[in-house]
Amino acid sequence: MNVFYVLNGRKMKKYFLMAIAVVFSIGIIYAERDNITVFAPQQPAAIYSVPTEKKMMALTFDISWGDKRTEPILQVLKEKNISQATFFLSAPWSQAHPEIVRKIQEAGFEIGSHGHKHDNYSKLTDEEIRTQITTAHTILSDVTGKQPNLIRLPNGDFDKRVLRIADELQYKVIQWDTDSMDWMNIGTEKIIDRVVSRAHPGDIVLFHASDSVKQTHEALPVVIDQLRAKGYDFVSVSGLIAQTESDGKTVQDKAASAFPQLDAAAFIN
Repeated sequence: MNVFYVLNGRKMKKYFLMAIAVVFSIGIIYAERDNITVFAPQQPAAIYSVPTEKKMMALTFDISWGDKRTEPILQVLKEKNISQATFFLSAPWSQAHPEIVRKIQEAGFEIGSHGHKHDNYSKLTDEEIRTQITTAHTILSDVTGKQPNLIRLPNGDFDKRVLRIADELQYKVIQWDTDSMDWMNIGTEKIIDRVVSRAHPGDIVLFHASDSVKQTHEALPVVIDQLRAKGYDFVSVSGLIAQTESDGKTVQDKAASAFPQLDAAAFIN
């Protein structure tokens, strides 16, 4: 009987120590609960700029309709010896103007998707979002011979669902930090001032090349000259991202937000 009680005592001591260890572990987890999220999968996010100390930025141009403004802008880029920039093309526009798409490609510029139907994707169902992105992908791949992996959503509109689906389809969602407001035709001087005064290393600048923008080709040469005078170099969006990744830095992004620019943009993008 004595042996029996001795064995139970040892077991009780063992169980007691195990219980203390469990309670101690729970206490640590509770105290560090705010830090545990670092182990959770990172949520997809839209890229607005990238962290770099180098004076480099990406000029980007959205096109959804028209055939009169793109070529003057291409001519300005050629005259200013800009060899890298990114054009976000809507699928219907690309289908309707394959010859202009070829000129963009021949100039060596990067082409990203601007979606298919020009609508706010946050209002669509998951299946509709997926259809819009994949339809645009198929068309752009056919027209350009390359598969795009960057997308700027129509009107810059998205929510967490859109980001998740785009990520599942192997797309990076690209926004901007500096909006030229050229889509509002605010005046050449104002466009120049907005871009030059807001520009910063790693910036992504939003321009348009649809027919509704009447002053972009006039403002662009001055913007380029003034930014170069400040020491800036111009790269594509992918080049900007690759630079920061090679430096071992995380791409800068912001939380999902719908309607970052006015819905009026739907009529002029």
